[in-house]
Amino acid sequence: MLVIDKPAGIAVHRGPKGGDNLEAHFDALRFGLPRNPALAHRLDRDTSGCLVLGRHHKALEKLGLLFKQGKISKTYWAVVEGNPEADSGLIDLPLGRLDATRGWWMQVDPLGQPAQTRWQVLGRAGGHSWLALEPLTGRTHQLRVHCAAMGWPILGDPVYGNKPADPLPMHLHARQIIVPISANKEPIHVEAPVPAHMRVQMATLGAEIA
Repeated sequence: MLVIDKPAGIAVHRGPKGGDNLEAHFDALRFGLPRNPALAHRLDRDTSGCLVLGRHHKALEKLGLLFKQGKISKTYWAVVEGNPEADSGLIDLPLGRLDATRGWWMQVDPLGQPAQTRWQVLGRAGGHSWLALEPLTGRTHQLRVHCAAMGWPILGDPVYGNKPADPLPMHLHARQIIVPISANKEPIHVEAPVPAHMRVQMATLGAEIA
């Protein structure tokens, strides 16, 4: 297994429109193995942080099962617009496709797939909040749609957020991942540093960033 710090602004794999993507550079991550590593899960183009790769087929199978069983813990940090009324909570809103012609855009849909996100406020200031988000399910765009549905969209979200005249990069970061890869050893615990585009806002919200 490899865990890399994915930069924001690059897709993890080649899309229908082509363009640069992380998979195109995986040959640099073989580290002696005959084949490239492969994605064990996905992050959106505009999301940064921890991304898990399997180094071979057996590893990918095991990681895929751990993700499917919900045994891999993921924590995201986000800066959102607005202030949640409580300090923590659980968002339990099913999600479905917004429109078959709009790709993977999603919406809250009572007939959609179950989706749950645990959240906690880590800081508040100036009309923004710093949240820790833990997805308990793995639906497409889950954190982005859930935050927007609650009335506090993720800052800079180009699809579900507010669209200011001077847009910002999306402030969503896969901060931590915990993977119980071995039955006989402690889980692997990885944290990704806060990206440059989120540091200014997070400092105003009380984050101590080295």
